[in-house]
Amino acid sequence: MTPLTHDPERLAELHDRARVEAEALRREALDDVWRGANAALASTGAQALRAARRLAHRLLRHRALARGQV
Repeated sequence: MTPLTHDPERLAELHDRARVEAEALRREALDDVWRGANAALASTGAQALRAARRLAHRLLRHRALARGQV
């Protein structure tokens, strides 16, 4: 038997503290996940926007060449 089994109040206190700490760690982990997801989406979104702008520019240039305006 450990000394904690003889002191239920101390055991309950440690248990409560462990629950609070576990919840804080879960929140931190979720924050890290969302921060990483946001960074990945922002990067991908920026790349997609750049590609869309380049495509639009090329289409305008293609139309202009087809009409003989360039």
